Amino acid sequence: MNLMNSQSSSSASNTVSQSIPRRILVVGGVAGGASAAARARRVNELADIHVFERGPYISFANCGLPYFIAGEIQSREQLVVMTPERFWERSRVHAHTGHEVLSIDRARKVISVRGPEGAVREEAYDKLILSQGAKPIVPPFPGAGLPHVFTLRDIPDMDRIVTFLNEKRPQRAVVVGGGFIGLEMAEAFHRRGMHVTVVELSPTLLPLLDTDLARHLQNQVRSESFEFRTGIGVTAIGETRVDLADGTSLPADLVLLSVGVKAEVELARAAGLEIGPTGGVKTNGRMESSDPDIYAVGDAAETQHALTGARVRIALAGPANRQGRVAGANAAGAHVNYRGAMGTSIVRVLDQTVGLTGLNSAQAQKAGYSFFTSLTRDHSHAHYYPGATPVMIKLLVEEGTGRLLGAQAIGKQGVDKRIDVLATAIAGRMTVDDLESLDLAYSPPFGSANDPVNVAGFVAGHVVRGDVASVAPETWKPTDEFLLDVRDADEVAESGRIGDATHIPLGQLRDRLAEIPRHRRIVTYCQKGQRGYLAACLLRGRGFESVSNLRGGYLQAKLNGL
Repeated sequence: MNLMNSQSSSSASNTVSQSIPRRILVVGGVAGGASAAARARRVNELADIHVFERGPYISFANCGLPYFIAGEIQSREQLVVMTPERFWERSRVHAHTGHEVLSIDRARKVISVRGPEGAVREEAYDKLILSQGAKPIVPPFPGAGLPHVFTLRDIPDMDRIVTFLNEKRPQRAVVVGGGFIGLEMAEAFHRRGMHVTVVELSPTLLPLLDTDLARHLQNQVRSESFEFRTGIGVTAIGETRVDLADGTSLPADLVLLSVGVKAEVELARAAGLEIGPTGGVKTNGRMESSDPDIYAVGDAAETQHALTGARVRIALAGPANRQGRVAGANAAGAHVNYRGAMGTSIVRVLDQTVGLTGLNSAQAQKAGYSFFTSLTRDHSHAHYYPGATPVMIKLLVEEGTGRLLGAQAIGKQGVDKRIDVLATAIAGRMTVDDLESLDLAYSPPFGSANDPVNVAGFVAGHVVRGDVASVAPETWKPTDEFLLDVRDADEVAESGRIGDATHIPLGQLRDRLAEIPRHRRIVTYCQKGQRGYLAACLLRGRGFESVSNLRGGYLQAKLNGL
């Protein structure tokens, strides 16, 4: 075995002292590992940096795999972000593909590596960075190993799926798991002309979404060729079918398993590193593990939530990249801290885009926040400019302070920029009052004078200030209130009313005040919430003392089962 000696840096750099360890080894490439190595080189020009990747690619765009399968990305080579040759030419980083790290000897500060020919050697390190990612979970039900059953993690997985699609020409696909990857793959199969059914054990798709928004998404994208079975599990897979827990079966020529991932921490655990409660390698703000000479980044690292400080493991490329930068810089001698992640995510499902950031309702409740939600439906750009489509935004707001805790958005267009603005607002600890006054770009093809983000701030601000009392559709159940439906007659005729609501269109309300009892609590509602709010303001201004508006209106009430 070849034991390479550890050396100290003799750099004369003003930013890195000569006592900084020189030999940096990285286990695993892709987003976290490759970013760590590149950043380490920029911090310390004289460090000896090696990346060991057991797969054939040192860095590839794993988030792009579903879009190559769908045919939207034409060139397979576009997915290869960095080759060993380019890594050496650009950064003088030694990138070793086909090399699997077998063990870590922390006392001797060496790793054991098996190369492509099977020979095992030792490599010494001063600093070690673990970026092994996570592997797809394969449930133990019968048939999971059949040749038409796939998971998706890397380019070889992608190649197997594409080969199967091209050679077998399957007509019906079942995707087990309705999270981000599952929905991206369901869309990819649908784009290739297949009938797709998504099976999700949770009651709705995208379990990180609040239930009402998830139901809205399902209503928007469900069709004869794109279906869902939610709240049910798979019991077995056959050659031509998938069996469900209720005794029914789904025809399937191809099955994709996307039920979650498991952090690859076996190497770290065997080395005695502390594994956190989320199943990832426990790290501090410097991305150091319980051994200060070993860092962990990416899907296998446990960090902290940027809002709550809770221990989390967020399997997303963005956080992995930024964690890699922090670990690489610190391993090379810098002093940088990672501030945590908020789980900002976005996914396209057919013609709908879903974005979320910060906390959802379940997470906010678990963290002990006292909060309320507000819902708005506004146009993606000026309503009079062609092509405007609705954008639905849900905010989670801390009671009393008005601080933004989370946001979710759904629409055909414009979701991406809104969720990014809201993510920035959360990171900046902004309140809904701040959202009201944000100076955002406006031109009719791109937005409105009051952007949907501003409007979301207006609505939530009314609640914070108590301008008009309101009721939350998630928790409110009609009892003896006087329900006032202020929609137009055609809207009521098309969709019906809530309970025994009295219908008085908003335009007639001032002339029909005598029909409204003053001794009962009044709950107003319209289709989306704005006219109900205006009706509540009107009634309060005319001396009605107990008036509340139903947030989100009729549409939101129906999503919440009212």
